[in-house]
Amino acid sequence: MAIDRRRFLKNSALAAGAIAAPHVWIPGVREAGAASLVEGEPIKVGILFSLTGSLAVPEEDSALVMQYAIDEMNEAGGINGQPIEPIIIDAKSDFKVYSEKARELILRDKVISIFGCYTSASRKAILPIVMQQESLLFYPTCYEGAECTQNTVCTGPLANQHSKDLIPYMVEQFGPRVFFVGSNYVWPKESNKNAKIWLEEAGGELLGEEYVPLGSSEFGPVLNKIRAAKPDFIFSTVVGASDIAFHRQFKQAGFSADSMPIASLTTGEIETKAMGAEYGAGHFLSAPYFQALKNPTNEKFVEGFLSSKYGKNGTTHYNMEETYTSAYVFKGALEKAIAEHGVGDVTSRRVRDAAAGVKVSADVSPEGEIWIDENNFNTWLVPKIGQCQPDGSFKIVKEAPEHVAPDPYSIYPDIGVCTAEGLKTPDGNIRKDVI
Repeated sequence: MAIDRRRFLKNSALAAGAIAAPHVWIPGVREAGAASLVEGEPIKVGILFSLTGSLAVPEEDSALVMQYAIDEMNEAGGINGQPIEPIIIDAKSDFKVYSEKARELILRDKVISIFGCYTSASRKAILPIVMQQESLLFYPTCYEGAECTQNTVCTGPLANQHSKDLIPYMVEQFGPRVFFVGSNYVWPKESNKNAKIWLEEAGGELLGEEYVPLGSSEFGPVLNKIRAAKPDFIFSTVVGASDIAFHRQFKQAGFSADSMPIASLTTGEIETKAMGAEYGAGHFLSAPYFQALKNPTNEKFVEGFLSSKYGKNGTTHYNMEETYTSAYVFKGALEKAIAEHGVGDVTSRRVRDAAAGVKVSADVSPEGEIWIDENNFNTWLVPKIGQCQPDGSFKIVKEAPEHVAPDPYSIYPDIGVCTAEGLKTPDGNIRKDVI
């Protein structure tokens, strides 16, 4: 179907305004609990992922690799000679639990930062308390952008760092006709707004767009629509246990990756291992990290993690690696904040501010050097596209020639620019705490 680009951008910008509306609370009302460091005492951090439920497939391993990173840092002397103490919470794939436990971590446990969440829905569930208490969230996975808060640091790719390359690659390799399938929440829907523009620019045609409830395992009706539409490829933003069900039912319905591959933003080594390699083989993923990356740092990381007590699931994965690098961004930011303010005056917000420009070098980061943007606190990284092989590993078929800057408002140029102080609108005003 033809897309009127000008009309689409206008409507999308209006939608982004709604998405980016500030969270509202009573000004000046704060519950006592903002964390600060104490010389000689452990540095408390919260690890808030789902260890059970439909989101546990990608999230459990992120919790495990975060513990692995903390052990590494503690064995090397901690930060400023102080050990890091993780407080591990199972969010149970329940958005209410994410919110409740984030509040406990901040107000009761006095963590200096939370590391966690996999879906944008869970991130948005905890951001109000994070912002209200001037706390800090390290969000270590891909997301849709259209957000500019002063209390988050993101180490995963934005839409302009993965689907912007993936869509034209698939059109070029397999044909212009595509069908979108996603889980029914904000990230897939907003990601698809980006993908539609890049599909139009690539000369593609959108044949259909379907969403299933988060956690659903019923794809029969969607597959019937795909059969009738006869696309050249599928663009998938299905997540968690649903992703596994989708790939299995796709193959069981008689579809083949050879003639109609799935191009995903989420289906990596963990999901492929859970579903069985025969269901993932031939399909595609866009991500900054794959276990098969050939560099000494990644080889050391893979060997070390899988041989540790945390490597029980037998693979590494983009979400895990982005969590691992977030731990080292935190370390660099905290050391910088201590140097600038002294231990006793380091707060969560000062750690966030110090994260601006922090680099994780290629001898620490398994994906290669990355750094935090000084304005929007997302990550500069190198996008890659991999194709799943019969053994469940991924062969990299395309890699960007250089680092790509994160752009949270890439399809909403009229909304404004994310800065360290807040969203700078075209009239020069600054809007803070924009979600």
